[in-house]
Amino acid sequence: MAPGLPTAMDRPHFIGIGGAGMSGIAKILAQRGAKVAGSDARESATAEALRTLGATVHIGHDAAHLASDATCVVVSSAIRADNPELARATELGIPVVHRSDALASLMEGLRPIAVAGTHGKTTTTSMLAVTLSTLGLDPSYAIGGDLDAPGSNALHGVGDIFVAEADESDRSFHKYAPEVAIVLNVELDHHANYASMDEIYESFETFAGKIVPGGTLVIAADQSGAAELTRRVRDLGELKVVTYGESEGSDLRIHKVTPRGLTSEVTVILNGKFLTFTVSVPGRHYAHNAVAALAAGIALGIPAHNLASALGSYTGVKRRLQLKGEAKGVQVIDSYAHHPTEMTADLEAMRSSAGDSRLLVLFQPHLFSRTQELGKEMGQALALADASVVLDIYPAREDPIPGITSALIIDAAVAAGADVRAVHDKTEAAAVVAGMTRPGDLVLTMGAGDVTDLGPQILAELSK
Repeated sequence: MAPGLPTAMDRPHFIGIGGAGMSGIAKILAQRGAKVAGSDARESATAEALRTLGATVHIGHDAAHLASDATCVVVSSAIRADNPELARATELGIPVVHRSDALASLMEGLRPIAVAGTHGKTTTTSMLAVTLSTLGLDPSYAIGGDLDAPGSNALHGVGDIFVAEADESDRSFHKYAPEVAIVLNVELDHHANYASMDEIYESFETFAGKIVPGGTLVIAADQSGAAELTRRVRDLGELKVVTYGESEGSDLRIHKVTPRGLTSEVTVILNGKFLTFTVSVPGRHYAHNAVAALAAGIALGIPAHNLASALGSYTGVKRRLQLKGEAKGVQVIDSYAHHPTEMTADLEAMRSSAGDSRLLVLFQPHLFSRTQELGKEMGQALALADASVVLDIYPAREDPIPGITSALIIDAAVAAGADVRAVHDKTEAAAVVAGMTRPGDLVLTMGAGDVTDLGPQILAELSK
């Protein structure tokens, strides 16, 4: 039986309650019986989904939104010190709890699986949540994206397993003590918090050191950063290390990935025997995510053939190569990719399933710091498309950096031979992209910001 409410979390107030990570924790607390309240910058389907669970959601940030009887205020690293609700909490002496501490408290008394890595976390966490649910294990889970409806990023289950996406961006994944941890890849990102790969490795080593004694680290064998981390943690206490991938010597070896249109057939070698299953999303990297989920389930003691069968019930998560619709013979697909490795993986996946179709991309860079460090690589990734439109940088939590604009990406793309153009007015972008299409094309809206909103607008332009 899953535990009840953590101490002092029965009347929490969330600042930024509509965010992917924050809303998941709020949802689970509401399902456990907490009186949840919070605020967000704008109205959203997620806010409405929380209201249906009994949460009070205010739009806009105002000190008056914070009830004096709140038992704690939950914040993420994105909340600035001058937020009026945070300042009011300090005045009232209400404890301020970081999102990661709130999530860690929800895992207490359960068997946590924490999914980490520079990218692929949301997909792999989703695969595990769906697979374990299909097997009737009724897990709790907290995911960085919606499975199939607003608010479906989290669930309070009655089983004893808790699956959580573990965020390395601000080192908050150090707060968790999982029974099983997955590390999908280790690359330099989040440049505002990490100055070098050494700092990244140190952070992931700390995360691995939090795995409970006798627990398991499931880690990629093929990715260089993950392989280096494996070398560093091999002798860490009572830790069991299970590697997966296509490399010789992987504990769970991927024998073959066969594209089947918008799905893949995956064959692995486990204990000398072949095991084949279907992954209902395209691309080799999604196949690797599925094998990581398979390895984690095996580490929990679940039969491999049961897991393999149930993995086929996963049909995707919003913003991860999600088909938004079709008009005039043009399909519009949404991608959350914003790091060059993710961009390359999604573009290669779509290219492999596109056949002779043209691939057009509407890309929105995410964060000035990421563009400063990785803009050249982003531009090179866009060379995989037949043509691209690049928007201005989505700032999210950052202030502008002088001289850092989308031009860095466009210049690199042009140098790589790409057909690319800039559109600075986002309101014009849908019409520009629609005007570039012809029947049979695939259009990919790509980025971690609000570029996702432009998919329906492109479809509307095409339908005129």
